[in-house]
Amino acid sequence: MVPIPGFAYANWERGFGDFHMVVDWNSLRHVSWQERTAMVLCDIHDNKTHELVSVAPRSVLRKQIDAANAMGYPTIYSATELEYYQYEASYREAHARNYQQKLLRPSGDYMEDYHILQTSREEKYTSVFRRHLKASGIPTENSKGECGIGQHELNVRYADILPMADRHLVYKQCLKEVADQLGMSVTFMAKPFTDATGSGCHIHMSVFGADGKNAFVGNEQLGPVKCSMLFQHFLAGWMKYTPDFMVFYAPTINSYKRFVSSSWAPTRLAWSYDNRTAGFRVVGSGQSLRIECRIPGADANPYLGMSARCGLTLASTNLHV
Repeated sequence: MVPIPGFAYANWERGFGDFHMVVDWNSLRHVSWQERTAMVLCDIHDNKTHELVSVAPRSVLRKQIDAANAMGYPTIYSATELEYYQYEASYREAHARNYQQKLLRPSGDYMEDYHILQTSREEKYTSVFRRHLKASGIPTENSKGECGIGQHELNVRYADILPMADRHLVYKQCLKEVADQLGMSVTFMAKPFTDATGSGCHIHMSVFGADGKNAFVGNEQLGPVKCSMLFQHFLAGWMKYTPDFMVFYAPTINSYKRFVSSSWAPTRLAWSYDNRTAGFRVVGSGQSLRIECRIPGADANPYLGMSARCGLTLASTNLHV
């Protein structure tokens, strides 16, 4: 929340001027956790030219969607799997305790990955999150305990890539505000503590053509995967440019603390079919065939993270596998 000098669009020299906000009415939703409240998202335009501000995250994603559309792919489906930690202490209590681990009590007592009893104890929080998301136009599919103590994952249904990025944004805001109302706290830090399992943001993606069918489907054999050449090129391009995309996948110093071997965070460039230790996990078959990138942390910006997979990767379809 501190203004930082050196940026072209907003700086001391320009007086941190205003931007023109253009409402995207498709994003309008009822916010059930606030009384008589609705939320609508905006695209940021330059106050003078009224053109999209190119460096705004939502603008970056729109540009990549346009690039994909121009290549003959009108639909990019995506979904994010977010992990987070929750604590019995409120945000104000956590701040007063200087966020010291020994003074913050996790909502759980032990590792609860797929553990029904422990996650049932925490339904007093998770069920409230699910209900508010659903009532606010974000369909939830499942929730589960994760490997860390007090760590959870709550998954929402996939959608077109821009609405999915919006869902991701509202999801995080919902959980933070509802947690505040419940007198507890959640964090989407990639690595809240060194001895805690990191929290990831696994992003699934598939490309659909003008015929409404998954363009990843084909008769080519790639290891155990039956797919199209587009799928192979898409995966190859995605992996090739991962080093360039890392600023989107791991945006903070804390982000890199998550990358520890044998900790469920990938540390090498590799792909495999239905293998959770690989950075790129291929899942599904037929119309559900998709690529899951497990590299980003839960602190990644959804618009920038998804941009790094959309038009730029499609532009690399001339690569040879």
